[in-house]
Amino acid sequence: MSVPHALLALLSEGPKYGLRLQNEFEARTGEVWPLNVGQVYTTLQRLERDGLVETDDGERERSRKRFRITAAGARELAGWLRTPPDLVPPPRDELVIKVLVALQVPGTDLHEILQVHRRHMIEVMQRYTQVKAAAGEEDVALALVVDAELFRLEAIVRWLDAAEVRLKQVPPVAPVAAVAAPLEPTHPMEVSQ
Repeated sequence: MSVPHALLALLSEGPKYGLRLQNEFEARTGEVWPLNVGQVYTTLQRLERDGLVETDDGERERSRKRFRITAAGARELAGWLRTPPDLVPPPRDELVIKVLVALQVPGTDLHEILQVHRRHMIEVMQRYTQVKAAAGEEDVALALVVDAELFRLEAIVRWLDAAEVRLKQVPPVAPVAAVAAPLEPTHPMEVSQ
C-alpha cells in the first residue's frame, strides 16, 4: 500500500486536515490498515517538500494546516494509478516452508499436515464470509478487502490441494534409525584469572 499516493487520492477530493486524512484513509481501506497520525504528517511533509501538496499560508501548527494537492501531485497520482505494481519474488511463505520441511522429516504424515492447514484456511474463509455478510451494502471498501482476502485464502487452499496430489506421487521418507554414537570425552577447561 502506498500511503503517499493514498493521501494524494484523498486530497484530490479537496483540501483536508491531517487527522481527517487519517480517518478517511482507514475508512476507505475497510479499516484493515490502521494508519498512525504521525505517519500521516510525516508523509505530508515529504509530499510538501516534493511539491506534490501545499498547505494554507501561515505558520499554524501542523494539526491546523489544511493540505491540498498540487498539479504535480495530481500528475503523480494519475501516473501511479495507471502503473501496474512491480512483480516481486514470492515472499517466504511459512506454510510452503513447513510443507517442504515436513517432506524431509521421517515418519511425518504429510496428508495430515496438509489437511490441518486446509481446515484452518477454510475456517478463516468462513469467518471472512460472515464479516462480508454482516457488512452493510454501502460498505464497498470492506467488501473489496474481504473479497481480496477470500481470493488469497482460496488460492492457498488450491495450492494445498495441488501439493497433496503431487506428494501422493512421491515415496515417503523412511524413518532413520538413531545411531547411538559414543560421545567424545570432554577435557576439563582451565580458566586463568
